[in-house]
Amino acid sequence: TDAHPSIAAFGGMFLMMIFLDFILEDREIKWLGRLERPLAKLGRVDMLSVCVALVVLLVSAITFGAHAHQHGGVHADKTETVLLAGVGGLITYMVVGGLSGFFEQRLEDEEEREREAEQRAERGGGPGSPVKLAGKAAFFMFLYLEVLDASFSFDGVIGAFAITNDIVLMALGLGIGAMYVRSLTVYLVRQGTLDDYVYLEHGAHYAIGALSVILLVTIQHEINEIITGLIGVVLIGASFWSSVRRNRALRTAS
Repeated sequence: TDAHPSIAAFGGMFLMMIFLDFILEDREIKWLGRLERPLAKLGRVDMLSVCVALVVLLVSAITFGAHAHQHGGVHADKTETVLLAGVGGLITYMVVGGLSGFFEQRLEDEEEREREAEQRAERGGGPGSPVKLAGKAAFFMFLYLEVLDASFSFDGVIGAFAITNDIVLMALGLGIGAMYVRSLTVYLVRQGTLDDYVYLEHGAHYAIGALSVILLVTIQHEINEIITGLIGVVLIGASFWSSVRRNRALRTAS
């Protein structure tokens, strides 16, 4: 559709920031060590992910945006649209991340105050209302979870545009994801299953990075939905298999 360049630029930048913030962070467990170790060192530079994303956006606007694919197979110059939409996606990511960090910090502060109030109450001295502080902590927990849920839902909607523009298929996919996949994820987390497959998080973020690139490419070129879907499946499958091999090696060594 004619709106696809702006949607792709917005979503591509949002997903790109998720991937960059993950890959540029120094983590104890690394999947592709030869790639992730040097990137983690580069990640010590403040705001590097934002700089990289802006460079990618500029290049995408000049190349893909200048010949954006439109309805009917024609191409048009959408450089300005791509730039504005991409910056909007970048700002949205930073706002969501900032709110999430703010509420997380407030939650930690309220929990600390609650513990201090309980200790004072046990000693029988000093003011403090554990009930009131617990209520404030619960309130900030609610806000924090709501922001996280909104960001996860946002990721899913944007990722859907990388696969298809069919609103019916998108609604079905997102509905299945909300009802089944999320329930399965919660179950696996509670069972501790995801802790055993340590590379799954890496595979998921690499898939997000691939989707962001695909979204930007689709500004000018059409990419088959099967190819888009298979890239994510292959990356997550490879990370799962790597986790299985790691677990076998650890059991053998012990």
